[in-house]
Amino acid sequence: MVQVTPTHRRDLLRAGAALTAVGTLAAGCGTTGTATAAPPTTSPTSPSASPHRLPFQVTHGPRTAASVALTFHGQGDPALADQLLATAEQHDAHLTVLAVGSWLDAYPAMARRILDGGHDLGNHTQRHISINAMAEADARKEITDCAERLKRLTGSIGRWFRPSRAPTASPLVARLAAEAGYPHVLSYDVDSLDYTRPGAPAITRKVLAEVTGGSVVSMHLGYPDTVAALPAVLQELHRRGLRAVTTTELLS
Repeated sequence: MVQVTPTHRRDLLRAGAALTAVGTLAAGCGTTGTATAAPPTTSPTSPSASPHRLPFQVTHGPRTAASVALTFHGQGDPALADQLLATAEQHDAHLTVLAVGSWLDAYPAMARRILDGGHDLGNHTQRHISINAMAEADARKEITDCAERLKRLTGSIGRWFRPSRAPTASPLVARLAAEAGYPHVLSYDVDSLDYTRPGAPAITRKVLAEVTGGSVVSMHLGYPDTVAALPAVLQELHRRGLRAVTTTELLS
């Protein structure tokens, strides 16, 4: 697998990805996408570029991996976010947070808190609205506004982009993300459905019934049930010989 590194805005990519648009949900970020698109026709201008790079839209890592990536849509009560991050760190787990730009505006210290804990930080658009349904100029602004906040707060636009209210990016959004400097769109193969507030036991059962080596799991900050479910999820992953690692580590 190719090493994935942070990409700065100067490393703009011109992508011709052929991606499949997927419908969105009103409450969360959509149902699990199962297909990944072809990589951009132009190779990323980064040291990580190689003939065996990742697909442009990533759903999961290698199935032979003894690890998984728990990824979190980043918004909500910062106290709950801090509690969840602390729980992960107590279990020697590292997470991926795709932050909403307006959340970073309200709680700018969360950006460094996430990175200082050894976690990945990425872009989940500025306002968390249905980006696949937006006009080009508006969709571009959703991506670049969040990227600019990440750059201002951390010095980097972040490693990953995930579209808001959809599991995968439309062809337009995929191109705009590439032009903004994101070499990959991060999807997932396991949806915890925690945003439906089913209770901690149901979240735990849903994740553990579907997770396997290389999985990318979709979860959310800001939900008490998710915080409550995390210890049991991490304990069972450990029992199965699976480590919770950042997306960057999973895909390295």
